[in-house]
Amino acid sequence: MKLNEGFLDSMKEAFALFRKNDPAAAAEIVKRAMRGEQTNVARTRHDDGIEKTRTRFADVLHARRPSHPKQTDADVQDRGHFSTRRYTNAAGQRGYKLYVPSGYRDEPLPLIVMLHGCTQDADDFAAGTQMNALAETHGFLVAYPIQPQGANTSKCWNWFKPSDQQRDQGEPSLIAGITREIMALNNVDPRRVYVAGLSAGGAMAAIMAQRYPDLYAAAGVHSGLPVGCAHDLPSALAAMRGGKPKAKAVDTSKPQCPLIVFHGDADTTVHHVNATGLLRGFTLNNAASGHSSSIDTGARKHTVRRMTSPEGIPAESWTIHGAPHAWSGGSSNGSYTDPAGPDASAEMVRFFLAHPRGR
Repeated sequence: MKLNEGFLDSMKEAFALFRKNDPAAAAEIVKRAMRGEQTNVARTRHDDGIEKTRTRFADVLHARRPSHPKQTDADVQDRGHFSTRRYTNAAGQRGYKLYVPSGYRDEPLPLIVMLHGCTQDADDFAAGTQMNALAETHGFLVAYPIQPQGANTSKCWNWFKPSDQQRDQGEPSLIAGITREIMALNNVDPRRVYVAGLSAGGAMAAIMAQRYPDLYAAAGVHSGLPVGCAHDLPSALAAMRGGKPKAKAVDTSKPQCPLIVFHGDADTTVHHVNATGLLRGFTLNNAASGHSSSIDTGARKHTVRRMTSPEGIPAESWTIHGAPHAWSGGSSNGSYTDPAGPDASAEMVRFFLAHPRGR
């Protein structure tokens, strides 16, 4: 659908209703707009245009950004080396930051590629997830590809665009290219390369895992969405609110690599039902005890379910009870974090290191 002024105005009206906690009315406006009908507001033309609509979409996707001090390299680099680099291919170019732990002695190390959410950047995401500190403890490299405003007004990865959902195209080709460049320039163990992300970054991490199983041994998705659940902004909004996508739009291919999923069941930005969609193709392991449990360890109560695909690929589902749209167990030094825990970063690292390729 071509985004004309009437359609854009309808989307603005829908966003306003979403913020007023009237999702049913907002959904009706989206449906009418998709049919080409105009709403009262849509009959009035505005000068805001497509960019302002995309900005409002990003606001819904990542809620209002909490107020945190600007993070500097010194705040997040810990004891290792945190450098900025740039990668270019036919799809464009992206900057990225690479954290190398202080104990690195050119031995083959694992690599974790971290994809930030909307309005975030590498420093912010590193500060919030504390993944660099875990790299010091466990000995691995961490890469943070950076989505610029030139690619998306609010620095969201464009997980909802068909051109950015395919192997060797658009943003997936850039993220894969960054991963391969790091592997070429550093001594990375090719059996232990992983990808993880939050929200829009989580949705893109799911795409990377599904499209590049030869590159990533496992993936972590926090508050994200399943591959193929959206093809434009209206369908992205519908998916985020828990709407069921059209069957033909969903990626129904079998799971490609081990997957660990975190999602708060009080998330009002990306509905928790998306976690279920991400785990399509995996079956709960009911045969063994302890695979489904509600845990109270001082952190937020949470339920962990361990699952397996018909091909024997493992998965874990972490439902954090009462948690919002935020990285579980993250530091308040970064945005979109829920320090109450449990610690999603530590659990992802545990899961990743337990699942190298070929095992």
